[in-house]
Amino acid sequence: MRDAKILISGVTGQVAAPVAEALSADNEVWGIARFTDPAVRDRLESAGVRCVTVNLAGGDFAGVPPDFDYVLNFAVAKSNRWDKDLAANAESVGLLMAHCPDAQAFLHCSSAAVYDPPDDEPRTERAALGDNHKALFPTYSISKIAGEVVVRSMARALGVPATIARLNVPYGDNGGWPYFHMEMMLAGMPIPVPPGGEALYNPIHEDDIIATIPNLLEAASVPATTVNWAGEQVVSLQQWSTYLGSLIGRAPVFEVSEQALRGNPVDITRLRDLVGARTTVDWRDGMRRMVASFHPELAAR
Repeated sequence: MRDAKILISGVTGQVAAPVAEALSADNEVWGIARFTDPAVRDRLESAGVRCVTVNLAGGDFAGVPPDFDYVLNFAVAKSNRWDKDLAANAESVGLLMAHCPDAQAFLHCSSAAVYDPPDDEPRTERAALGDNHKALFPTYSISKIAGEVVVRSMARALGVPATIARLNVPYGDNGGWPYFHMEMMLAGMPIPVPPGGEALYNPIHEDDIIATIPNLLEAASVPATTVNWAGEQVVSLQQWSTYLGSLIGRAPVFEVSEQALRGNPVDITRLRDLVGARTTVDWRDGMRRMVASFHPELAAR
């Protein structure tokens, strides 16, 4: 992508920040968020991102022009308050799309947490939806499903082509769920795992997230396109924790819990069809890079 005007919401987040930094090299990138951490704002602005403080749930876009070529929505809330999280994860998406009705494409970052977990078979985009994350985040899955419905409705009402991309364990040099498992091991904390077999997922590195964005925007349509956004390799939580432990010199301790999230592998056939290529970062290489990013003193061993 070059010479495009791009708006990224939730730009301070784990996934959105490296996306904004990468795209700003060849495009005019604007980032909106609450910017509660001045250091993150300084980092983004140093990379060339134009930052504007916006409370998305409030719908006040003062200082944000409407004439963007592309809009990427990465904003998310996990407060466990229904009114706040429905406003942030669903209502705000409609307000954002209404503010940019002439966009060529709208990319909405959803989550594989929208899938109902009946078994360990990889979920296609047509699989049943449900309250996947209820045990940890009571509002998350339902508000993310609501957000997808808002995108589908607004795409049709405004005629804005949209892609709904369901991320499955994003991680990289800026963190992610495996990062928290690494920190738990370093702190001597047990890692909760569900009963039964290993909990399978498709982790996707931030490099592959960035690389697939142009084609995901190209795939935007009315009605909206829905696709799983995940890596080629199916890896269990136990596998990546054990590997991370070998890198940092701490063996993981797994604690079986009924409250732990079940595995959530997804089918990526449609993603391959849309992006025209496979994800490329091997999960071991990505995890090793993550360790080096956060704990260079351990990686140096």
